[in-house]
Amino acid sequence: MNLGQLKIFYLSSKMGSLSKAAEELNVTQPAITKGIQRLQEYYDIKFFNRFGKKLVLTDAGIALHKIAEKIFDLEIHAEATIREFLQQKQGHIRIDASESFGAYYLPPILNPVSKGHPNVRFSVNILPSNLVVENVANLNNDIGFISYPIKNEKVICREILEDHMIFVASPSHPLVKKKRLTYMDLSGQSMIIHEKGSLSFQITHDFLRKNKVDIVVSLELSSNRAIKKAVEDGLGIALVSRNTVYGHIQQKKLSVLPFPGPPITHKFYIVHHKDKYFSEVLKQLIKKVDQWALEYHRSIKDKIIN
Repeated sequence: MNLGQLKIFYLSSKMGSLSKAAEELNVTQPAITKGIQRLQEYYDIKFFNRFGKKLVLTDAGIALHKIAEKIFDLEIHAEATIREFLQQKQGHIRIDASESFGAYYLPPILNPVSKGHPNVRFSVNILPSNLVVENVANLNNDIGFISYPIKNEKVICREILEDHMIFVASPSHPLVKKKRLTYMDLSGQSMIIHEKGSLSFQITHDFLRKNKVDIVVSLELSSNRAIKKAVEDGLGIALVSRNTVYGHIQQKKLSVLPFPGPPITHKFYIVHHKDKYFSEVLKQLIKKVDQWALEYHRSIKDKIIN
């Protein structure tokens, strides 16, 4: 069935006039008449009886009108739905993020964007950085955030944030009493580290090796939360991202060890498929990421943790 002919039939029957249907479709009345004739000839059945200028539906016409009404109601609904997506009144944004970024950096970025679009569903999946990139390459997410750069020919990777890492300990730890630490002070200390394969493990390992510091690994854990709890319980010191422990330091649950020397930095990256279509909400989210990162960099310049 030709949908164009069906629409001619539907509007003619709905309006009860060929001339009004022609006006609605912006065509001539003979074109309307011809469309109806072709539809009736194709099925070899009459849908209208005509009494002068008045159109009266046959039983077949009544049945077809009911079906056509449902079809064109769906068309209106489809157009409205598409417009809502274009205006981002609804939709679904899928985000993958590494643990550190997803747990500690993403919430203040995502919350205002989410509140501004209450009918858009945002889902966040916490994954290792390599799996985030794999999902980006396979178009299994809309955007990703990772803790170290990964090359993939299908993926665009851009640095968005640089944060500092700090040594922390339980407030009762003997090293907390020192005004300034040396590499020698770290030697022989029990240390809690991230599991092998993580960026935090690599940063810690490189720092210790570069400065020839021998430590005792008391625990190797997979999450920041577990590491913070172990340090709180006095099981050792740890090298962690400043933002992940800021609240614990303010609450006096952890103390910063005053270690001299250049800052130890930790970078984060945003990743997306090279051919990704950016909806308006996704564009707003990326813009918010860049704004938040700039504000964060400015704020930590004046933020003194003690």
